[in-house]
Amino acid sequence: MSEVETVAHWLNDGAGSIERLVCHPRLSLVAGIDSERPTVHIWDYRELLYHGSIGADSAGYGDAQRWERSGRTPTVAWHPDEPLLLVLAEGGVVQWTPEGVSEPDGLSPDAAYHCMTFSPNGEILWASPSASDADEDGEYRSDAIDLASGTIYPDVGWDTGVAVHPAGGLAATLRSNQGETHMIFARLADDNAMCVLRKALILDVDGYQTPIFSADGRHLAIRGNAYGNTVDMFEFPSLELVFSTGLEELRPPGGSTDIRHEQLREWSRHNIAFGARPGTLWIGTPTGSLIEVDVDEMTAVDHAILNDSPVTALTATATGELVVATGDGELRLVRPASAQADAGDGIALRDSVTAFLDATSEIPDDGAVEEYLVLTDGMRTWDEDDLKTVTSASTADPSWLQLRAVMNTLRNQLQ
Repeated sequence: MSEVETVAHWLNDGAGSIERLVCHPRLSLVAGIDSERPTVHIWDYRELLYHGSIGADSAGYGDAQRWERSGRTPTVAWHPDEPLLLVLAEGGVVQWTPEGVSEPDGLSPDAAYHCMTFSPNGEILWASPSASDADEDGEYRSDAIDLASGTIYPDVGWDTGVAVHPAGGLAATLRSNQGETHMIFARLADDNAMCVLRKALILDVDGYQTPIFSADGRHLAIRGNAYGNTVDMFEFPSLELVFSTGLEELRPPGGSTDIRHEQLREWSRHNIAFGARPGTLWIGTPTGSLIEVDVDEMTAVDHAILNDSPVTALTATATGELVVATGDGELRLVRPASAQADAGDGIALRDSVTAFLDATSEIPDDGAVEEYLVLTDGMRTWDEDDLKTVTSASTADPSWLQLRAVMNTLRNQLQ
């Protein structure tokens, strides 16, 4: 396990509590999304320099719950190479650079997307949901926007966000539904179009955050869900479930334990990050500690570093440190002493993507994504025929499988 030290900390310079942090993939820039109003703050965490905010004059959220703020919480996307941040907030889309705030290049400032992500080469903006209507068959879509020409191409439907494997060539994203969520994978074509693959993960209910890949490409993790504080971690490319917990199980003594909604509020929804050391996942807690999970050793250590101030957001930098937002209005740059940034062996990274692609196939481009998926929860696998015929499930099974069994039984009775 790692010794952990705070190498820098600074006040939020007038910002409110931060509920999400998003680091630039290469530069020492971090964007923080305010928890009190639809505002985005930008810092340089090496120079401890506050670059300013976007939307600081917006009306506050007041007593609105997280799920009641739909449409108001900003979306951000860092360019993969340049110091450029796209911000989608109440006033539309703007772009920030060190020179200031301006209208975005190649994108309408009135665009009404919920999520945005740059392609790995920065030439395409993936945006969801599509500005156009759904297909005739009701299938929802996203947009792929060529930023040089402004041309918009229809792409597969996704929500929440897109994670690209560190080797490139493969993306993971979500198709959420109240009963079950599919984490789909897509081969990235030369034009950055998403070619959806049959092999996919199935997650119970909805309300998950964007999945994240580890720097060495060996694991991916996801934080959710709408009804519980869960963290799941899968081996890649096998998609075997290697770690799963409800964060209440990690909860230290004290505080309310009988009101589930209060527990949901106490844990940050953006409180996980992969460490630079392979097989290490960090989890921020409401009591100010960072839990270090080593999935290779199957151990967990609680590092108390924040003097009981809750972790409100957590993310990893491009060089292996952690940026932590606290309930005291601070940002901290935290360095695990034994961790060195390691993007992994390039050949091994590419080989893992190749192995995943070789173990599956692309689905036809007819819009009916779910009909072709072969789904796994990391322990068992089902194809669509299996799920159409299952009629029994126990209370130990996930709720999505229990629901499928009930619906299939009713369907059979009506035939």
